[in-house]
Amino acid sequence: MRQIMRQDFIHAVLAAGVAGLLLSATDVSAQTQRSLPRFEVEAGWPKVPPQFRVGDVSSFAVNAQDQVFLLHRPRTLKPDQAAMAAPPVMVFDAAGNYLKSWGGPGAGYEWVEREHGIHIDYKGFVWIGGNNCPTNNLPGLKPVADDQLLKFTQDGKFVLQIGKSNQSKGNADTANVHRAADGWVHPATNELFVADGYGNHRAIVFDADTGAFKRMWGAFSNKPVDKDDCEIQRYTTFSDPGPDQFSIVHAIRVANDGMVYVADREFRRVQMFSNDGKFIKQLVKPDTLFARNLALSSDPEQQFLYVGDGKTIAVVDRKTLTLAGAIEAPGMVGGGHHIATDSKGNLYVAATGSGMQKLAFKGMTTASR
Repeated sequence: MRQIMRQDFIHAVLAAGVAGLLLSATDVSAQTQRSLPRFEVEAGWPKVPPQFRVGDVSSFAVNAQDQVFLLHRPRTLKPDQAAMAAPPVMVFDAAGNYLKSWGGPGAGYEWVEREHGIHIDYKGFVWIGGNNCPTNNLPGLKPVADDQLLKFTQDGKFVLQIGKSNQSKGNADTANVHRAADGWVHPATNELFVADGYGNHRAIVFDADTGAFKRMWGAFSNKPVDKDDCEIQRYTTFSDPGPDQFSIVHAIRVANDGMVYVADREFRRVQMFSNDGKFIKQLVKPDTLFARNLALSSDPEQQFLYVGDGKTIAVVDRKTLTLAGAIEAPGMVGGGHHIATDSKGNLYVAATGSGMQKLAFKGMTTASR
């Protein structure tokens, strides 16, 4: 299956139109035709055990065995369901069968108040961050900021904490994050790249073993500045290149070749950087709710970047940072809050209050533009 998928990704076919289930082409590139991925919703995925209830589904991560780790917010459940709340981390196989669950407060670490992002690194460790703000007064949550990142084994054994709850000193702080949204470990350098995030407005990099600070940057490689708003600032007008600072740094991905991609959600743009934080280019899409999240396609070249885009998921050429098409499978819950891919090309969509979904990869098609 993997070999067939790789051949499909590499082979470009000449055809016109868009094949039935999925892709509507929307790109502005000079190419007239391109092979694009197809997906369809996998009904009934996952199989949540009847004794559990799942709160707002915030994020997915996939391990080397294609087991899918779901991060949800148990404290968003209504009072009549709270007693059945599943632990915040639930693990399923690719077919949706339940395997195990864990997470929550424990000895030696500070669990996040509002679960937000989850990532499994190349060594198999699980990273979790949160985005609680103390003045939002959300039901059941302590009035503290999630200024820490947590590292666990895949069975939930605590390994490392970077930062401390409610201790951020702003964008110049190298010891704490501030309501970080997402993280990604790059194997070649063993560095944790963090989308930091809701309170700060930067990408920050730590040593993945020790948690030692390495470097950080803001939009366009600028020095990030302080502007801490608990209420999300919504914008109605957009431009290219846009403001010189990030708004909500909501997702981050590092490709195998070291290129770093940052989703600046409220300014509807994805920025591309070198591994050392040098700005390269950006894609702005002001007409839709673009840059909700990010995921890399699983072909060897990682030729596509999937980007949450309102009701769809945009398919972006990773190297040119140009639009190639859009995932619009019937029955989709939309572009989601966070998304993840597995080794076979499937997409997992965490859509907070709208639930969760697996989009099964169905090979390649062509779209004319």
